Amino acid sequence: MSRKPDSRWRTEIPGPDEMHELGVRLGRVLRAGDLAILTGPLGAGKTTLTRGIGEGLGVRGPVQSPTFVLARTHPSLVGGAPLVHVDAYRLGDATELDDLDLDFEGAVVVAEWGAGLVEERGSWIEVVIDRHVGADPEEDPDWSEAPVEPRRVTVSGYGPRWAEGVL
Repeated sequence: MSRKPDSRWRTEIPGPDEMHELGVRLGRVLRAGDLAILTGPLGAGKTTLTRGIGEGLGVRGPVQSPTFVLARTHPSLVGGAPLVHVDAYRLGDATELDDLDLDFEGAVVVAEWGAGLVEERGSWIEVVIDRHVGADPEEDPDWSEAPVEPRRVTVSGYGPRWAEGVL
């Protein structure tokens, strides 16, 4: 991404409950026409964050990863904007995203793996989730309980909508 963000906020998230709560906070500030791009490796917490966004928006759930359908719409239960949850991992380029005919103006669109596909909009936020890669499985063969590792989260706002900050 070559454009400099208009605002940026960073935090460390200790576990999935706090990731969900960050999503709730984001959901309470998002409105129809907003786009959130989520970036991070598998297992970083993108869908957990999106579940929280859905709760903050007051949409019908459950919010699950749309991996096999590419996009899933969750209507509002409180008269607000619906949530369109997109998994852009299998999309080749922005034209394939256009083919999904998403309602960018009338919904809150959350795009996992969307970096490089939708940044050309006037305003959007990007949430980058970094996680420490755990121990080598050869050194620690007991995977009965996966460790909860903290995530470093950077929320960047682009465009006039987010010039004063996201949270």
